[in-house]
Amino acid sequence: MSDLIITLDGPAGSGKSSVARKLAQRLGLEFLDTGAMYRGITAQCLDHGVNPTQEPERVIEVARSVRMRFAWGDDPPRLIIDGRDVTHRLRDPDVTVSVSDVAMLAGVREVMVRLQQRIGAEHSRLVTEGRDQGSVVFPDARVKFYLDASAKVRAGRRARQLREAGREADEAVILAQIIQRDQKDSTRKDGPLICPPDAVRIDTSEMTLEEVLNLLEAKSREKAGRAIQV
Repeated sequence: MSDLIITLDGPAGSGKSSVARKLAQRLGLEFLDTGAMYRGITAQCLDHGVNPTQEPERVIEVARSVRMRFAWGDDPPRLIIDGRDVTHRLRDPDVTVSVSDVAMLAGVREVMVRLQQRIGAEHSRLVTEGRDQGSVVFPDARVKFYLDASAKVRAGRRARQLREAGREADEAVILAQIIQRDQKDSTRKDGPLICPPDAVRIDTSEMTLEEVLNLLEAKSREKAGRAIQV
């Protein structure tokens, strides 16, 4: 069975994680949530008294020293850092507020990109989502997508996601965070958020999850051909 990497990039709240996971299920591929990796480093820093804004060098030290892996037997794969399951921490408000400051650090991104590429080599039939997957991490990926939506729509989706998980959600606060995150992600020096020139760009603002999935599945089968066996 031939290797197949499918990348999904896009801004915060564009539905990448949900879509990527379900697309992987439909196509019989594995799923990599790279945003979880940056959130994991952020949680690790916060839980050990490292301030991501004021102590960038310590953040980079954390990224370089931790042992990070996914529990691939679970769906979605749980994130394990230094033997501790941090999956439950990834969407907490303090992590969400600080993750951009962690992700913009070149030293952190260097470590994460290397780890993601190693995962891609070990799990070579993969749907991977993030902000630089098609542009930096897997520039030779056979199939690339860029998902987008208006900031207001994305804030509404994130609020619903949190409420469904039993958490409080202030949509106005989430909208402000998303706008700030977009600005940081698109202007950072290393691995900025861009739409790769060879990616299929899809505005999901007026689309249901099922409609997005159907479109991505059709495009993936069209582009990957015999590499998809299911």
